[in-house]
Amino acid sequence: MSTMNISLPDALKAFVDEQVAARGYGTSGEYVRELIRKDQDRQKLRSLLLEGAASAPTSPTGETFFEDLRKRVRRRDPA
Repeated sequence: MSTMNISLPDALKAFVDEQVAARGYGTSGEYVRELIRKDQDRQKLRSLLLEGAASAPTSPTGETFFEDLRKRVRRRDPA
């Protein structure tokens, strides 16, 4: 694992410390890594949404599409 040192104004450092304490992170590094992972997920979702918006339209969804989708999800649900 690589190391990265960052400088924060006192107000941001205090905020990070509060989040670490309040949300059960062991270190400020864990908190920052979680923020970065969430940002990666957000960027990936945005990319997928933009890709979908730019794609050619498809035929309208049939009446049974969502019911079939629910059945497929339920079959995969381990609960």
